[in-house]
Amino acid sequence: MAETSEEVAVLVQRVVKDITNAFRRNPHIDEIGLIPCPEARYNRSPIVLVENKLGVESWCVKFLLPYVHNKLLLYRTRKQWLNKDELIDVTCTLLLLNPDFTTAWNVRKELILSGTLSPIKDLHLGKLALTKFPKSPETWIHRRWVLQQISQETSLPSSVAKGNLGTVPAERTQRILQEEMEVCGEAAGRYPSNYNAWSHRIWVLQNVAKLDLKILLDELSSTKHWASMHVSDHSGFHYRQFLLKSLISQTAMDTSALQQNSLKDEPKDEEAAASTEEPRIDLTQLLEEEVEFCTDLIDSYPGHETLWCHRRHIFYLQHHLSGRCPLNLTHLSPADCSGGTLNDLHLIPASPQLSQAMEVDGLNDSSKQGYSQETKRLKRTPAPDSLGLEMEHRFIDQVLSTCRNVEQARELTKKQKEAGAEVRAEVSQKLAEEEGKEEEEEEEEEGEEEEEEEEEEEEEEEEEEEEEEEACFPASV
Repeated sequence: MAETSEEVAVLVQRVVKDITNAFRRNPHIDEIGLIPCPEARYNRSPIVLVENKLGVESWCVKFLLPYVHNKLLLYRTRKQWLNKDELIDVTCTLLLLNPDFTTAWNVRKELILSGTLSPIKDLHLGKLALTKFPKSPETWIHRRWVLQQISQETSLPSSVAKGNLGTVPAERTQRILQEEMEVCGEAAGRYPSNYNAWSHRIWVLQNVAKLDLKILLDELSSTKHWASMHVSDHSGFHYRQFLLKSLISQTAMDTSALQQNSLKDEPKDEEAAASTEEPRIDLTQLLEEEVEFCTDLIDSYPGHETLWCHRRHIFYLQHHLSGRCPLNLTHLSPADCSGGTLNDLHLIPASPQLSQAMEVDGLNDSSKQGYSQETKRLKRTPAPDSLGLEMEHRFIDQVLSTCRNVEQARELTKKQKEAGAEVRAEVSQKLAEEEGKEEEEEEEEEGEEEEEEEEEEEEEEEEEEEEEEEACFPASV
Protein backbone atom coordinates (compact mmCIF):
# COMPACT_ATOMS: atom_id res chain seq x y z
CA MET A 1 0.00 0.00 0.00
CA ALA A 2 1.19 3.49 -0.83
CA GLU A 3 2.70 5.46 2.02
CA THR A 4 4.65 8.46 0.68
CA SER A 5 3.03 11.41 -1.09
CA GLU A 6 4.70 10.42 -4.37
CA GLU A 7 3.30 6.91 -4.16
CA VAL A 8 -0.15 8.28 -3.28
CA ALA A 9 -0.04 10.60 -6.29
CA VAL A 10 0.92 7.74 -8.61
CA LEU A 11 -1.80 5.52 -7.14
CA VAL A 12 -4.51 8.15 -7.44
CA GLN A 13 -3.57 9.05 -11.01
CA ARG A 14 -3.78 5.39 -11.95
CA VAL A 15 -7.20 5.02 -10.28
CA VAL A 16 -8.55 8.14 -12.02
CA LYS A 17 -7.30 6.79 -15.33
CA ASP A 18 -8.93 3.42 -14.63
CA ILE A 19 -12.28 5.11 -13.95
CA THR A 20 -12.00 7.09 -17.20
CA ASN A 21 -11.13 3.95 -19.18
CA ALA A 22 -14.06 2.10 -17.60
CA PHE A 23 -16.49 4.71 -18.95
CA ARG A 24 -14.84 4.54 -22.36
CA ARG A 25 -15.10 0.76 -22.49
CA ASN A 26 -18.72 0.76 -21.35
CA PRO A 27 -20.63 4.05 -21.80
CA HIS A 28 -23.80 2.33 -20.55
CA ILE A 29 -22.76 2.07 -16.89
CA ASP A 30 -25.95 2.51 -14.88
CA GLU A 31 -24.85 2.06 -11.25
CA ILE A 32 -21.87 2.69 -9.00
CA GLY A 33 -21.06 1.39 -5.54
CA LEU A 34 -18.38 0.76 -2.95
CA ILE A 35 -16.93 -2.71 -2.47
CA PRO A 36 -16.10 -3.32 1.23
CA CYS A 37 -12.37 -3.95 1.28
CA PRO A 38 -10.37 -2.60 4.26
CA GLU A 39 -6.99 -3.00 2.53
CA ALA A 40 -5.47 -3.88 -0.82
CA ARG A 41 -4.93 -7.63 -0.79
CA TYR A 42 -3.87 -7.99 -4.41
CA ASN A 43 -1.73 -5.92 -6.73
CA ARG A 44 -4.57 -4.95 -9.02
CA SER A 45 -6.78 -1.98 -9.83
CA PRO A 46 -9.42 -1.12 -7.20
CA ILE A 47 -11.89 -0.34 -10.02
CA VAL A 48 -14.15 -3.29 -10.85
CA LEU A 49 -16.45 -3.26 -13.88
CA VAL A 50 -18.98 -6.09 -14.17
CA GLU A 51 -21.50 -5.74 -16.99
CA ASN A 52 -23.02 -2.26 -16.42
CA LYS A 53 -22.03 -1.96 -12.75
CA LEU A 54 -18.98 -0.02 -11.59
CA GLY A 55 -17.46 -0.83 -8.19
CA VAL A 56 -14.73 0.95 -6.25
CA GLU A 57 -12.84 -0.89 -3.51
CA SER A 58 -13.26 1.05 -0.29
CA TRP A 59 -9.59 1.00 0.73
CA CYS A 60 -8.60 3.47 -2.00
CA VAL A 61 -11.24 6.09 -1.17
CA LYS A 62 -9.22 7.53 1.74
CA PHE A 63 -6.40 8.26 -0.73
CA LEU A 64 -8.46 9.10 -3.79
CA LEU A 65 -11.00 11.58 -2.39
CA PRO A 66 -8.60 13.98 -0.55
CA TYR A 67 -6.22 14.00 -3.50
CA VAL A 68 -8.73 14.94 -6.22
CA HIS A 69 -10.44 17.35 -3.82
CA ASN A 70 -7.21 19.22 -3.12
CA LYS A 71 -6.22 19.16 -6.79
CA LEU A 72 -9.47 20.81 -7.84
CA LEU A 73 -9.17 23.47 -5.13
CA LEU A 74 -5.64 24.28 -6.30
CA TYR A 75 -7.00 24.73 -9.81
CA ARG A 76 -9.79 27.03 -8.62
CA THR A 77 -7.31 29.16 -6.70
CA ARG A 78 -5.07 29.25 -9.81
CA LYS A 79 -2.21 27.55 -8.04
CA GLN A 80 -2.17 24.60 -10.43
CA TRP A 81 -3.12 24.32 -14.08
CA LEU A 82 -5.30 21.49 -15.43
CA ASN A 83 -6.29 21.03 -19.05
CA LYS A 84 -9.89 20.35 -20.03
CA ASP A 85 -9.53 16.56 -20.19
CA GLU A 86 -7.93 16.49 -16.74
CA LEU A 87 -10.72 18.68 -15.37
CA ILE A 88 -13.36 16.34 -16.74
CA ASP A 89 -11.64 13.27 -15.26
CA VAL A 90 -10.95 14.86 -11.86
CA THR A 91 -14.47 16.26 -11.43
CA CYS A 92 -16.02 12.99 -12.58
CA THR A 93 -14.05 10.99 -10.01
CA LEU A 94 -14.72 13.53 -7.26
CA LEU A 95 -18.48 13.72 -7.89
CA LEU A 96 -18.89 9.96 -7.99
CA LEU A 97 -17.41 9.85 -4.48
CA ASN A 98 -18.85 13.12 -3.13
CA PRO A 99 -21.66 14.59 -5.30
CA ASP A 100 -22.38 17.40 -2.82
CA PHE A 101 -19.12 19.20 -3.66
CA THR A 102 -20.52 22.34 -5.30
CA THR A 103 -17.20 23.54 -6.71
CA ALA A 104 -16.90 20.45 -8.91
CA TRP A 105 -20.38 20.99 -10.35
CA ASN A 106 -19.55 24.65 -11.01
CA VAL A 107 -16.43 23.63 -12.93
CA ARG A 108 -18.52 21.32 -15.07
CA LYS A 109 -21.01 24.15 -15.66
CA GLU A 110 -18.13 26.20 -17.09
CA LEU A 111 -17.10 23.28 -19.29
CA ILE A 112 -20.66 22.94 -20.61
CA LEU A 113 -20.95 26.66 -21.34
CA SER A 114 -17.63 26.59 -23.20
CA GLY A 115 -18.81 23.67 -25.34
CA THR A 116 -16.17 21.28 -24.01
CA LEU A 117 -18.60 18.99 -22.18
CA SER A 118 -21.87 17.58 -23.46
CA PRO A 119 -24.91 18.31 -21.26
CA ILE A 120 -26.24 14.81 -21.93
CA LYS A 121 -23.06 13.28 -20.50
CA ASP A 122 -23.43 15.43 -17.41
CA LEU A 123 -26.99 14.18 -16.95
CA HIS A 124 -25.62 10.64 -17.12
CA LEU A 125 -22.98 11.44 -14.50
CA GLY A 126 -25.66 12.86 -12.20
CA LYS A 127 -27.75 9.74 -12.71
CA LEU A 128 -24.82 7.55 -11.65
CA ALA A 129 -24.12 9.70 -8.59
CA LEU A 130 -27.77 9.37 -7.54
CA THR A 131 -27.53 5.58 -7.53
CA LYS A 132 -25.10 5.88 -4.59
CA PHE A 133 -26.36 9.17 -3.11
CA PRO A 134 -30.07 9.39 -4.06
CA LYS A 135 -30.78 12.41 -1.85
CA SER A 136 -27.85 14.60 -2.93
CA PRO A 137 -29.34 18.12 -3.21
CA GLU A 138 -26.43 19.54 -5.25
CA THR A 139 -26.87 16.81 -7.84
CA TRP A 140 -30.56 17.59 -8.27
CA ILE A 141 -29.87 21.33 -8.49
CA HIS A 142 -27.19 20.82 -11.14
CA ARG A 143 -29.50 18.49 -13.03
CA ARG A 144 -32.13 21.20 -13.26
CA TRP A 145 -29.51 23.66 -14.50
CA VAL A 146 -28.44 21.26 -17.25
CA LEU A 147 -32.05 20.75 -18.34
CA GLN A 148 -32.46 24.51 -18.58
CA GLN A 149 -29.36 24.73 -20.78
CA ILE A 150 -30.68 22.03 -23.07
CA SER A 151 -34.00 23.85 -23.30
CA GLN A 152 -32.31 27.15 -24.15
CA GLU A 153 -29.99 25.64 -26.75
CA THR A 154 -32.62 23.67 -28.65
CA SER A 155 -35.75 25.66 -27.67
CA LEU A 156 -37.43 22.52 -26.42
CA PRO A 157 -41.23 22.66 -26.70
CA SER A 158 -43.69 20.62 -24.78
CA SER A 159 -43.84 16.94 -25.69
CA VAL A 160 -47.33 17.53 -27.05
CA ALA A 161 -46.40 20.79 -28.71
CA LYS A 162 -49.05 22.63 -30.63
CA GLY A 163 -48.82 24.35 -34.00
CA ASN A 164 -46.26 23.62 -36.69
CA LEU A 165 -43.33 22.69 -34.44
CA GLY A 166 -41.16 19.87 -35.66
CA THR A 167 -41.43 16.31 -34.42
CA VAL A 168 -37.71 15.94 -33.64
CA PRO A 169 -37.68 18.39 -30.69
CA ALA A 170 -40.91 16.84 -29.42
CA GLU A 171 -39.42 13.35 -29.54
CA ARG A 172 -36.29 14.57 -27.77
CA THR A 173 -38.40 16.21 -25.10
CA GLN A 174 -40.32 12.97 -24.66
CA ARG A 175 -37.06 11.07 -24.17
CA ILE A 176 -35.84 13.61 -21.61
CA LEU A 177 -39.15 13.42 -19.74
CA GLN A 178 -39.03 9.64 -19.67
CA GLU A 179 -35.41 9.66 -18.52
CA GLU A 180 -36.09 12.15 -15.72
CA MET A 181 -39.11 10.23 -14.47
CA GLU A 182 -37.05 7.03 -14.38
CA VAL A 183 -34.23 8.74 -12.48
CA CYS A 184 -36.67 10.20 -9.96
CA GLY A 185 -38.43 6.86 -9.54
CA GLU A 186 -35.17 4.99 -8.91
CA ALA A 187 -33.98 7.60 -6.41
CA ALA A 188 -37.33 7.53 -4.59
CA GLY A 189 -37.08 3.75 -4.35
CA ARG A 190 -33.55 3.84 -2.96
CA TYR A 191 -34.27 6.43 -0.25
CA PRO A 192 -37.65 6.55 1.56
CA SER A 193 -39.54 9.86 1.48
CA ASN A 194 -36.94 11.30 -0.89
CA TYR A 195 -38.02 14.93 -0.72
CA ASN A 196 -35.43 16.11 -3.27
CA ALA A 197 -36.36 13.50 -5.87
CA TRP A 198 -40.08 14.29 -5.74
CA SER A 199 -39.33 18.03 -5.80
CA HIS A 200 -37.30 17.53 -8.97
CA ARG A 201 -40.11 15.50 -10.50
CA ILE A 202 -42.55 18.35 -9.87
CA TRP A 203 -40.06 20.82 -11.36
CA VAL A 204 -39.77 18.72 -14.52
CA LEU A 205 -43.55 18.66 -14.92
CA GLN A 206 -43.71 22.42 -14.53
CA ASN A 207 -40.77 23.45 -16.70
CA VAL A 208 -40.34 20.68 -19.27
CA ALA A 209 -43.83 19.21 -19.58
CA LYS A 210 -45.50 22.60 -18.99
CA LEU A 211 -48.17 20.87 -16.85
CA ASP A 212 -49.65 19.17 -19.90
CA LEU A 213 -52.92 17.42 -19.05
CA LYS A 214 -52.04 14.18 -20.82
CA ILE A 215 -48.70 13.93 -19.04
CA LEU A 216 -50.34 14.71 -15.69
CA LEU A 217 -52.84 11.90 -16.25
CA ASP A 218 -50.07 9.50 -17.28
CA GLU A 219 -48.11 10.39 -14.14
CA LEU A 220 -51.16 9.85 -11.94
CA SER A 221 -51.64 6.43 -13.48
CA SER A 222 -47.97 5.40 -13.49
CA THR A 223 -47.34 6.33 -9.84
CA LYS A 224 -50.38 4.42 -8.59
CA HIS A 225 -48.53 1.10 -8.35
CA TRP A 226 -45.53 2.78 -6.72
CA ALA A 227 -47.75 4.38 -4.09
CA SER A 228 -49.41 1.04 -3.34
CA MET A 229 -45.95 -0.43 -2.65
CA HIS A 230 -44.81 2.49 -0.45
CA VAL A 231 -47.77 3.23 1.81
CA SER A 232 -45.68 5.17 4.36
CA ASP A 233 -43.97 7.51 1.89
CA HIS A 234 -45.36 10.99 2.56
CA SER A 235 -43.46 12.57 -0.34
CA GLY A 236 -44.87 10.11 -2.88
CA PHE A 237 -48.46 10.73 -1.82
CA HIS A 238 -47.82 14.47 -1.73
CA TYR A 239 -46.77 14.14 -5.39
CA ARG A 240 -50.13 12.57 -6.20
CA GLN A 241 -51.84 15.45 -4.41
CA PHE A 242 -49.85 17.86 -6.57
CA LEU A 243 -50.99 16.01 -9.70
CA LEU A 244 -54.65 16.20 -8.66
CA LYS A 245 -54.44 19.89 -7.80
CA SER A 246 -52.67 20.57 -11.10
CA LEU A 247 -55.38 18.73 -13.02
CA ILE A 248 -58.08 20.75 -11.27
CA SER A 249 -56.35 24.07 -11.86
CA GLN A 250 -55.33 23.33 -15.46
CA THR A 251 -58.83 22.11 -16.32
CA ALA A 252 -60.33 25.27 -14.87
CA MET A 253 -57.84 27.39 -16.80
CA ASP A 254 -58.53 25.55 -20.09
CA THR A 255 -62.28 25.89 -19.56
CA SER A 256 -62.00 29.64 -19.08
CA ALA A 257 -59.79 29.88 -22.18
CA LEU A 258 -62.36 27.97 -24.24
CA GLN A 259 -65.09 30.28 -23.03
CA GLN A 260 -63.08 33.30 -24.08
CA ASN A 261 -62.37 31.79 -27.49
CA SER A 262 -66.04 30.95 -27.98
CA LEU A 263 -66.86 34.66 -27.71
CA LYS A 264 -64.73 35.32 -30.79
CA ASP A 265 -66.30 34.55 -34.15
CA GLU A 266 -63.11 33.45 -35.85
CA PRO A 267 -63.42 30.43 -38.19
CA LYS A 268 -61.18 27.50 -37.28
CA ASP A 269 -59.85 24.68 -39.37
CA GLU A 270 -60.89 21.17 -38.39
CA GLU A 271 -57.28 20.04 -38.38
CA ALA A 272 -56.24 22.99 -36.22
CA ALA A 273 -59.10 22.29 -33.84
CA ALA A 274 -58.11 18.64 -33.66
CA SER A 275 -54.48 19.56 -32.97
CA THR A 276 -55.46 21.82 -30.07
CA GLU A 277 -57.97 19.42 -28.55
CA GLU A 278 -57.16 18.48 -24.96
CA PRO A 279 -58.22 15.27 -23.25
CA ARG A 280 -61.51 15.57 -21.41
CA ILE A 281 -61.24 14.90 -17.69
CA ASP A 282 -64.00 13.94 -15.29
CA LEU A 283 -62.50 15.39 -12.13
CA THR A 284 -65.29 14.06 -9.92
CA GLN A 285 -64.73 10.51 -11.10
CA LEU A 286 -60.97 10.99 -10.82
CA LEU A 287 -61.25 11.95 -7.14
CA GLU A 288 -63.71 9.12 -6.47
CA GLU A 289 -61.23 6.63 -7.93
CA GLU A 290 -58.51 8.10 -5.72
CA VAL A 291 -60.73 7.68 -2.65
CA GLU A 292 -61.41 4.05 -3.63
CA PHE A 293 -57.68 3.50 -4.13
CA CYS A 294 -56.99 4.97 -0.69
CA THR A 295 -59.78 2.86 0.83
CA ASP A 296 -58.25 -0.34 -0.55
CA LEU A 297 -54.84 0.60 0.85
CA ILE A 298 -56.29 1.39 4.28
CA ASP A 299 -58.09 -1.96 4.31
CA SER A 300 -54.85 -3.74 3.40
CA TYR A 301 -52.52 -1.64 5.59
CA PRO A 302 -54.53 -0.24 8.52
CA GLY A 303 -52.99 2.30 10.84
CA HIS A 304 -50.65 4.06 8.40
CA GLU A 305 -50.83 7.80 8.98
CA THR A 306 -49.79 8.66 5.40
CA LEU A 307 -52.89 7.00 3.97
CA TRP A 308 -55.22 8.87 6.32
CA CYS A 309 -53.56 12.20 5.56
CA HIS A 310 -53.90 11.52 1.85
CA ARG A 311 -57.54 10.52 2.26
CA ARG A 312 -58.24 13.71 4.19
CA HIS A 313 -56.70 15.77 1.40
CA ILE A 314 -58.77 14.04 -1.30
CA PHE A 315 -61.89 14.57 0.81
CA TYR A 316 -60.96 18.24 0.98
CA LEU A 317 -60.57 18.44 -2.83
CA GLN A 318 -63.94 16.76 -3.34
CA HIS A 319 -65.56 19.30 -1.04
CA HIS A 320 -64.22 22.25 -3.02
CA LEU A 321 -64.81 20.66 -6.40
CA SER A 322 -68.50 20.27 -5.55
CA GLY A 323 -68.74 24.05 -5.28
CA ARG A 324 -70.29 24.06 -1.84
CA CYS A 325 -68.03 26.86 -0.75
CA PRO A 326 -66.53 29.60 -2.91
CA LEU A 327 -63.04 28.74 -4.03
CA ASN A 328 -60.78 30.51 -6.49
CA LEU A 329 -58.82 27.72 -8.15
CA THR A 330 -55.25 28.65 -8.96
CA HIS A 331 -53.00 27.09 -11.52
CA LEU A 332 -49.46 25.92 -11.04
CA SER A 333 -47.00 27.93 -13.05
CA PRO A 334 -43.86 26.46 -14.61
CA ALA A 335 -41.73 28.91 -12.68
CA ASP A 336 -38.18 29.21 -13.82
CA CYS A 337 -36.25 28.08 -10.75
CA SER A 338 -32.94 26.28 -11.04
CA GLY A 339 -32.80 24.87 -7.52
CA GLY A 340 -36.33 24.90 -6.30
CA THR A 341 -37.78 22.44 -3.85
CA LEU A 342 -41.30 21.67 -2.84
CA ASN A 343 -41.39 24.73 -0.65
CA ASP A 344 -40.02 26.89 -3.47
CA LEU A 345 -42.75 25.96 -5.94
CA HIS A 346 -45.49 28.52 -6.43
CA LEU A 347 -49.19 28.70 -7.11
CA ILE A 348 -50.01 31.52 -9.48
CA PRO A 349 -53.35 33.24 -8.96
CA ALA A 350 -55.39 35.03 -11.60
CA SER A 351 -52.78 37.78 -11.84
CA PRO A 352 -49.37 36.44 -12.92
CA GLN A 353 -47.60 39.12 -10.90
CA LEU A 354 -48.87 37.69 -7.61
CA SER A 355 -47.73 34.36 -6.20
CA GLN A 356 -47.99 32.40 -3.00
CA ALA A 357 -46.26 29.31 -1.64
CA MET A 358 -47.74 26.00 -2.73
CA GLU A 359 -49.86 24.59 0.08
CA VAL A 360 -49.68 20.99 1.17
CA ASP A 361 -53.10 20.50 2.69
CA GLY A 362 -55.19 22.98 0.75
CA LEU A 363 -55.69 24.91 -2.43
CA ASN A 364 -56.66 28.20 -0.83
CA ASP A 365 -56.87 29.87 2.54
CA SER A 366 -60.55 30.39 3.22
CA SER A 367 -59.84 32.67 6.17
CA LYS A 368 -58.73 35.33 3.71
CA GLN A 369 -62.01 35.28 1.78
CA GLY A 370 -64.24 38.26 2.33
CA TYR A 371 -67.63 38.38 3.93
CA SER A 372 -70.36 37.88 1.31
CA GLN A 373 -74.03 37.03 0.87
CA GLU A 374 -73.00 33.37 0.66
CA THR A 375 -71.99 33.58 4.31
CA LYS A 376 -75.48 34.70 5.28
CA ARG A 377 -77.03 31.86 3.30
CA LEU A 378 -74.74 29.31 4.95
CA LYS A 379 -75.70 30.65 8.36
CA ARG A 380 -79.41 30.13 7.73
CA THR A 381 -79.00 26.60 6.31
CA PRO A 382 -77.48 23.51 7.92
CA ALA A 383 -73.91 22.67 7.01
CA PRO A 384 -73.63 20.66 3.76
CA ASP A 385 -71.59 17.48 3.28
CA SER A 386 -73.88 15.60 5.67
CA LEU A 387 -73.94 12.62 3.33
CA GLY A 388 -70.19 12.69 2.74
CA LEU A 389 -69.45 13.03 6.43
CA GLU A 390 -71.85 10.25 7.29
CA MET A 391 -70.20 7.91 4.79
CA GLU A 392 -66.76 8.86 6.08
CA HIS A 393 -67.76 8.17 9.69
CA ARG A 394 -69.27 4.88 8.62
CA PHE A 395 -66.02 3.89 6.91
CA ILE A 396 -63.96 4.79 10.00
CA ASP A 397 -66.35 2.82 12.23
CA GLN A 398 -65.90 -0.18 9.98
CA VAL A 399 -62.12 0.08 10.15
CA LEU A 400 -62.27 0.49 13.93
CA SER A 401 -64.44 -2.59 14.32
CA THR A 402 -61.90 -4.76 12.49
CA CYS A 403 -58.78 -3.22 14.05
CA ARG A 404 -57.17 -5.38 16.74
CA ASN A 405 -54.07 -3.33 17.42
CA VAL A 406 -54.60 -1.05 20.43
CA GLU A 407 -52.31 1.70 19.16
CA GLN A 408 -53.89 1.65 15.73
CA ALA A 409 -57.36 1.75 17.27
CA ARG A 410 -56.37 4.74 19.38
CA GLU A 411 -55.03 6.49 16.28
CA LEU A 412 -58.17 5.71 14.30
CA THR A 413 -60.36 7.01 17.12
CA LYS A 414 -58.43 10.23 16.93
CA LYS A 415 -58.92 10.29 13.17
CA GLN A 416 -62.63 9.67 13.66
CA LYS A 417 -62.89 12.79 15.78
CA GLU A 418 -61.01 14.72 13.14
CA ALA A 419 -63.01 13.32 10.22
CA GLY A 420 -64.91 16.08 8.57
CA ALA A 421 -63.18 18.75 10.62
CA GLU A 422 -61.13 19.92 7.67
CA VAL A 423 -64.17 20.03 5.42
CA ARG A 424 -66.38 21.81 7.94
CA ALA A 425 -63.64 24.23 8.91
CA GLU A 426 -64.47 26.82 6.28
CA VAL A 427 -68.21 26.78 6.93
CA SER A 428 -67.66 26.93 10.67
CA GLN A 429 -65.19 29.72 10.24
CA LYS A 430 -67.61 31.70 8.12
CA LEU A 431 -70.35 31.19 10.70
CA ALA A 432 -67.96 32.12 13.49
CA GLU A 433 -66.98 35.28 11.65
CA GLU A 434 -70.63 36.22 11.18
CA GLU A 435 -71.44 35.45 14.81
CA GLY A 436 -68.37 37.39 15.85
CA LYS A 437 -69.54 40.38 13.87
CA GLU A 438 -72.99 40.17 15.45
CA GLU A 439 -71.48 39.81 18.91
CA GLU A 440 -69.29 42.84 18.28
CA GLU A 441 -72.35 44.82 17.17
CA GLU A 442 -74.27 43.67 20.25
CA GLU A 443 -71.35 44.56 22.49
CA GLU A 444 -71.14 47.97 20.88
CA GLU A 445 -74.87 48.51 21.40
CA GLU A 446 -74.63 47.34 25.01
CA GLY A 447 -71.66 49.62 25.51
CA GLU A 448 -73.59 52.56 24.13
CA GLU A 449 -76.57 51.76 26.39
CA GLU A 450 -74.30 51.52 29.41
CA GLU A 451 -72.73 54.85 28.54
CA GLU A 452 -76.19 56.44 28.22
CA GLU A 453 -77.24 54.98 31.58
CA GLU A 454 -74.06 56.27 33.19
CA GLU A 455 -74.67 59.71 31.72
CA GLU A 456 -78.27 59.68 33.03
CA GLU A 457 -77.07 58.61 36.48
CA GLU A 458 -74.48 61.38 36.48
CA GLU A 459 -77.14 63.94 35.49
CA GLU A 460 -79.45 62.71 38.27
CA GLU A 461 -76.62 62.93 40.81
CA GLU A 462 -75.83 66.46 39.68
CA GLU A 463 -79.50 67.46 40.02
CA GLU A 464 -79.67 65.95 43.54
CA GLU A 465 -76.52 67.82 44.55
CA GLU A 466 -77.97 71.10 43.25
CA GLU A 467 -81.20 70.51 45.19
CA GLU A 468 -79.24 69.80 48.39
CA GLU A 469 -77.20 72.98 47.93
CA GLU A 470 -80.37 75.04 47.40
CA ALA A 471 -81.91 73.52 50.56
CA CYS A 472 -78.85 74.37 52.67
CA PHE A 473 -78.28 77.82 51.20
CA PRO A 474 -81.63 79.30 50.14
CA ALA A 475 -81.44 82.13 47.67
CA SER A 476 -81.71 85.64 49.23
CA VAL A 477 -84.94 87.53 48.61
